[in-house]
Amino acid sequence: MARFRTLRTAAAVSFFALAACVAGVAGASDIAPGKPLRIIAPAAPGGILDQTSRIVAKSLSEVLKQPVIVENVAGAGGTLGIQAALRAEPDGHTLVMGSLGPNAANYTLQDKLPYKAEDLAPVIHVLSMPNVLVASPQLGAKTVAELKALSQSKPKGLSMAVSTSGSSGHLTGELIKARSGIQAVNIIYRGAAPALTDLMGGQVDLMVDNLITALPLVRAGKLTPIAVTTRERIPELPQVPTLIESGLPDIEVTVWLGLFVSAKTPPATVAALNRELQKVLASAEIRHSFAEKGGVPVGGTPQAFQSFVTGETARWEQVIRSANLKAE
Repeated sequence: MARFRTLRTAAAVSFFALAACVAGVAGASDIAPGKPLRIIAPAAPGGILDQTSRIVAKSLSEVLKQPVIVENVAGAGGTLGIQAALRAEPDGHTLVMGSLGPNAANYTLQDKLPYKAEDLAPVIHVLSMPNVLVASPQLGAKTVAELKALSQSKPKGLSMAVSTSGSSGHLTGELIKARSGIQAVNIIYRGAAPALTDLMGGQVDLMVDNLITALPLVRAGKLTPIAVTTRERIPELPQVPTLIESGLPDIEVTVWLGLFVSAKTPPATVAALNRELQKVLASAEIRHSFAEKGGVPVGGTPQAFQSFVTGETARWEQVIRSANLKAE
């Protein structure tokens, strides 16, 4: 918990410094003021991509003093949303909220992905957040050990909801099953909202979900929290153990989101977008909104975000190949 709080404090200090640096820079002259911006959320409404996109869009609109709309383009593990962004005019007015699946894992998971990493230009690292393993209250299990025992007592095992194929929840779930002995068949959904609805109703048994969507339901008693995916416990759910504490010492995963544009976008426009988004992520309103949902804003340069994504791609390629995973 102390480590997570330190990260939040460090992030807040760095954002105040960034805000001071950009205060004297000229406005985003490379972003045409008369044209609305669009953030594509490559998932169904209600999930982490959708919620984060709308929080950022609202603040970015206030900073730029021009409309910023959010468009949901769900399907194919985020692939359709990325394709929609690449079809748009590369003038910086269409961004896509990227994540682990479509911007790292899918390069290994999918044999015929219709785009390459080089087709996208990173703009900024937006958010970092834990995942949480949750179960339907009807199941009765409250620990990883109880899930394992229950799954092995059923002829067909348990069922695991997956909000999006290739997402951090999907991949983390596969790691948990492989290393804990929990037997569960995946049920693939088109977004977190329908998956969580079925989980609360007992139509499926368990799920690894982003904290942003699971937390309100856990607090309301509609889901049973089993474990969080961070190295240390988190302030939002201090009573919930980590996977490490639950006997899985080699699993530590955090969710990440970031904004991309077409690689054909002029570098000056990418720099202008990054400059304005730094202001957004440095704001007290955004830090408060993210913190309420269990996340922290990250920020940084496009180059830093590119380096991070490259590292994530290599990390999950190793995991996916060793587990022989394929997109579902």
